[in-house]
Amino acid sequence: MTGPARHDLVVIGAGPAGQKAAIQASKAGRRALIVEQTAEPGGACVSHGTIPSKTLRETAAALEGFQRRSGGVFTIERREALTIESLTRRLGQVVTEHETLIADQLRRNRVEVWQGRARFVARDALEVRGVDGAVRVARASAVVIATGSRPRDPSDVPVDHEHVLDSDSILSLRYLPASLVVLGGGVIACEYASTFAALGVKVTIVDGADRPLGFLDAEVVEQFTRAFERAGGTVRAGRRARQVRWNGRDAVETRLDDGSELSSEKLLFALGRVASVAGLGLDAVGLATGPRGFIEVDRHFCTAVAGIYAVGDVIGPPSLATTAMEQGRRAACHALGIPLLASGSAPIGVYTIPEIASVGLGEAEAAARPGGALVGRARFAELARGRIAGVEDGLMKLIAARDGLVLGAQIVGESAADLVHVAQMAIIGGLHVDVFVDHPMNFPTLGEAYRVAALDILNGARAAVAPDAA
Repeated sequence: MTGPARHDLVVIGAGPAGQKAAIQASKAGRRALIVEQTAEPGGACVSHGTIPSKTLRETAAALEGFQRRSGGVFTIERREALTIESLTRRLGQVVTEHETLIADQLRRNRVEVWQGRARFVARDALEVRGVDGAVRVARASAVVIATGSRPRDPSDVPVDHEHVLDSDSILSLRYLPASLVVLGGGVIACEYASTFAALGVKVTIVDGADRPLGFLDAEVVEQFTRAFERAGGTVRAGRRARQVRWNGRDAVETRLDDGSELSSEKLLFALGRVASVAGLGLDAVGLATGPRGFIEVDRHFCTAVAGIYAVGDVIGPPSLATTAMEQGRRAACHALGIPLLASGSAPIGVYTIPEIASVGLGEAEAAARPGGALVGRARFAELARGRIAGVEDGLMKLIAARDGLVLGAQIVGESAADLVHVAQMAIIGGLHVDVFVDHPMNFPTLGEAYRVAALDILNGARAAVAPDAA
């Protein structure tokens, strides 16, 4: 065992949250170390999370978009025994390039990286065992846990990673199945469900909630659900699986709580994840995961132990890379006493087909404020670009205060995750909806939706005061 190395900040995990925490520390002139057990940085995001799933989604979206834009002139038929590998042919290149980019970024920012497994031996000390068995100790006044999450291991669903899969093993499928049952209605469940449906798989979502993606605007989710069903998918909302079993021959059989049964070639279990903390030695410092299986933190991402922080998926929802990055950055700033601006409006992007994005206040939240709120809508099918591209499932909801101040936006449809950034800047800049009317965007673009939604708000506001004016 080598002697302890002293750093200002040690980060466990090189995923999006860990990267940003370490880079923030280094940019402030502090000595930062990342401990990562895999050979390349990036974490689950690169290996079997965001990058692989979004690469498959990109293929599915491209095929769906081509058929829609061609107006039926060209058709695409899915050949039998289509392999997942053939649909993600670029995946290896994308992953390698992304890993190289991350490694270069860490190197440029002078972040030290140790490969190995970290284990707490004291509040400010970690024992790191390398792949060769050698052990060294890292010490720091602040430690950030950014080890991510893993699929929950259910006692009542026989996940065998062949017929019944979880969100880590779903992309290990060799062939595209003819049918798929998805247990769960969260982000991961809906992203995979809509992707496989777009590829021609008969997909059924089963979820105990009244609707999937319950944390998002109901009207927006309704648009997504209609598109999913138009692609051949089915949503069984308010239903739970009572029994799941592989019949030993050709199907996974799922019995629901209403007595109905579903038969599918494969099943995806996507009902939650838990913190990936095995082997970290949390008990050595008096830490443990909470009742929901995650590490609990305060608003600064401090755990119950002074000097130890936790960020990203290890602390639970929303489990989005964008959110994790900002959590890592803010935790590092707090740990090292670096001045930090007030938190801005971080957007949410859900990469379903069609994709969904949200920023700021939703309609219900804004309506509960004193004075209420104004809501403007723009449907992509009514925009020139929407008609040209054959976009049927697109909706922008712009939320404003009674005085016209932009409070939020919810978008479903093509390029939603890109379009939402305009609303994000409007919120941060304290702009009023008039700005979208007075400063037109390119024609024809989907960005025009902002002007249409803003006009809808202004027209609604005028209509509301018209009786008094008379």
